[in-house]
Amino acid sequence: MPSSRLPVLYSFRRCPYAMRARLAIQAAGLECRLREVVLRDKPQEMLEVSPKGTVPVLILEDGRVVDESLDVMLHALEGNDPEGWLNPEEGTRDEMLDLIAACDGPFKHHLDRYKYASRYEEEGAVSEDHRKAGSAFLETLDARLATRDQLFGARVSLADMAVMPFIRQFANTDRDWFDASPYPNLKEWLAAHLASPRFKSVMPKFEQWKTGDTEPVFPSA
Repeated sequence: MPSSRLPVLYSFRRCPYAMRARLAIQAAGLECRLREVVLRDKPQEMLEVSPKGTVPVLILEDGRVVDESLDVMLHALEGNDPEGWLNPEEGTRDEMLDLIAACDGPFKHHLDRYKYASRYEEEGAVSEDHRKAGSAFLETLDARLATRDQLFGARVSLADMAVMPFIRQFANTDRDWFDASPYPNLKEWLAAHLASPRFKSVMPKFEQWKTGDTEPVFPSA
């Protein structure tokens, strides 16, 4: 397909929501025209199709807009899921979605207030308190990984790739603390994913896209 007819993906390299969308797009073999966004300088073209102004935003060939990261993952994988991410070796899709909801809801709430405590001063946010609260989710994941290589069995599933970017962000907030934390299985799981060719393939640096710029095809060949 000519690149001019490919879907458009607005993304920001370091955003965990955009990261997990790119991971699913790569696994599904879905090619897109990538538009790298700087969040303090969002392109008008993106805001016109998705006024909430968050990434990722996927514009399909027929003009439909998918602007929630989990929906982007599901769209890509429902079109092509060669590795069976939607059909876990253990458990069900609904159980995976429940775990992802726990990540996106309570855990993300505490992650934001741990990493960006100064933004939540009016709430009386204390970084260490939210780290402790968020650690309950880390403990849950570590316990799951004590008896399996991935969250739902021996192979990677939707849950692993939807959750991993947020665990990465939590870990990087205070790397010394995370490295000393009592979650050996989780640390091994995270390190393996961060060192994987797949993760590296979705993390190349792109220049900020501006109107009229050439759009690189993602994932690159």
